[in-house]
Amino acid sequence: MPSGRPLVLASTSAARRALLDRLRLPYEAVAPVCDEDAIAGPSAAETAQLRALAKAESVARVRPGAVVIGSDQVVELDGELLGKPGSPERAAAQLARLAGREHRLVTAVALVQDDASEVRTSVHRMAMRPLAGDEIGRYVAADEPSHCAGSYKVESLGIALFDRIEGDDWTAIVGLPLLAVSSMLRGAGFALP
Repeated sequence: MPSGRPLVLASTSAARRALLDRLRLPYEAVAPVCDEDAIAGPSAAETAQLRALAKAESVARVRPGAVVIGSDQVVELDGELLGKPGSPERAAAQLARLAGREHRLVTAVALVQDDASEVRTSVHRMAMRPLAGDEIGRYVAADEPSHCAGSYKVESLGIALFDRIEGDDWTAIVGLPLLAVSSMLRGAGFALP
């Protein structure tokens, strides 16, 4: 390891692993053990930050000496947080609420090593185009987004649901903000590139 310490991603998400793979650093992916639905802050950003930190800390406890990355995303519509839908029916209902409207997608990433931690946040404004019921049904059947914040996968067919996306780091929308992660890892002693 360039930093002399193992790198661990506190996630088994295929999308997050694919993003971290782009940095070409060896790492291990470990599922975090925390009830993210029980963690809430006073705002969308603080909720995402607390959840990302809880995920990273849960893995750091079982991987002492490692540098651990945790990430979380929340969708905010009119001040309400929309959770992962969990079923195709709830995904369709969420998409019907988001259709033709703008919402915020908040992605937080935490880096934990020993007793130190750093958390960064990326916010994107997502303008979803109006969607007919049959479009929603076809999308949910095709992309199966029941485990995704907002019920969409922009890295896949979900990009066709949007008119406009505004933000500073495309990778944050997919689940792991690589601009922030790269900076944090350099600060932790990893050689990038």
